[in-house]
Amino acid sequence: MAKSAVARMDYKSVGGKLKAWPARGKSFLTDVRTELRHVTTPSRKEVQATTLVVIITVAIFGLYFAGVDFIIGKGMDLLLKHKF
Repeated sequence: MAKSAVARMDYKSVGGKLKAWPARGKSFLTDVRTELRHVTTPSRKEVQATTLVVIITVAIFGLYFAGVDFIIGKGMDLLLKHKF
């Protein structure tokens, strides 16, 4: 935020906050606009590749947690069915 020094006011008082609000808002919107100029849209090939990575990762984690759940479930069954 290069323009943040322009909006320096007394932020401790309510009046100072109200006076600084338009300048801070304008500075924020200018910064947003500048950043949005740097945004690019991914190609179809990039979207397909990242989608495939996400699907594979979710499947792997799903299988892992299903295995952990099965092992913990069997362990709890054995523990609770054991008579002391």
